Amino acid sequence: MWLKGGNSALPGFGCPLRALTGIPCPSCFLTRATCASLRGQWSEALDLHAFGPIAAAALVVWSLEAIRQRHLVPHWLRGWQVVTATAALLGYWSLRLLLHYGLGITAFPSG
Repeated sequence: MWLKGGNSALPGFGCPLRALTGIPCPSCFLTRATCASLRGQWSEALDLHAFGPIAAAALVVWSLEAIRQRHLVPHWLRGWQVVTATAALLGYWSLRLLLHYGLGITAFPSG
């Protein structure tokens, strides 16, 4: 993630929804925002996606717990936590869609 996030010219998969419709999906720009957060570039991260710093912190905690527990999925992770995070992501995406396409306020970065 660090290598790809810092070098956007490297090959990788793009968003199929955005490629087909031109509308960014809920996680569009989240990888770049997470990478910017891991590099300490908070302003850039928040400009790309508000969940970038949250995702970066979650990945660090998840990784440390997976190593400590020697188990890929931490034992403390519950279904309601995943549902809450998904609902928050969809709510944030809906707000961005409304701002960008409904009100004409730039809510998605170009590119």
